[in-house]
Amino acid sequence: MDLRTSELPDVVAITAIYREAVLTGTASFELEPPGLSEMQARRAALLEAGYPYLVMESDGSVAGYAYAAPYRARPAYRSTVENSVYVDMRFRGRGVARRLLDALVAETASRGYRQMIAVIGDSANLASIRLHEVAGFSHAGILRSVGWKHGRWLDTVLMQRELGRGDGAPSALAPHAASR
Repeated sequence: MDLRTSELPDVVAITAIYREAVLTGTASFELEPPGLSEMQARRAALLEAGYPYLVMESDGSVAGYAYAAPYRARPAYRSTVENSVYVDMRFRGRGVARRLLDALVAETASRGYRQMIAVIGDSANLASIRLHEVAGFSHAGILRSVGWKHGRWLDTVLMQRELGRGDGAPSALAPHAASR
C-alpha cells in the first residue's frame, strides 16, 4: 500500500468512502452524504489553506484517506487542528487507519501545528478510540448525547495529542494558520 498526498481524481473514491460512513456509521454526524462537487470543494479549501490531505492506495484503489482541518475558526485556535480518518470497508482491519493517522500527525507537526484534536462520533466507536489511543492521543472528555442519528442519541469523544513542541512557548505559530 502506498501513502501519498491526495489528488483530484481520488475524490471519487473519497466521496464513496465518506458516503458509506455517513449512511451507516457514527463517525460523522452528517445525515446526508455530500456529493462529488461538495467533496471536491471541501478538499480544495483545506489544501488551499495549507492543511494536509492524504490517501492510502492499494493496487490503484483508494483504501482510505485522512486530513487535518481547523479545530475552530477563531484566531487563538490557529495552531490546533482536528483530524479525520476514513477507511473503505474492504480495507478495514489492515492497519490503513493507523498508517494514515501516523502520517497525518507527522505531516501536521512538520507544518508547525501544536495540538491535534480527535472528535470521535459516539463513545461506542471503540475502534476509533483505540486507534487514537495507540497513536498517542489522550482522553480529553465526552460530550453526552449531543447528536441524534440512526434513531439514537450519540456522544462525542474528545481526544488530544501534542504535536511538535506542544504547549511550549509559541516562538512561531503554524505557518499556514498564522495567515488566517
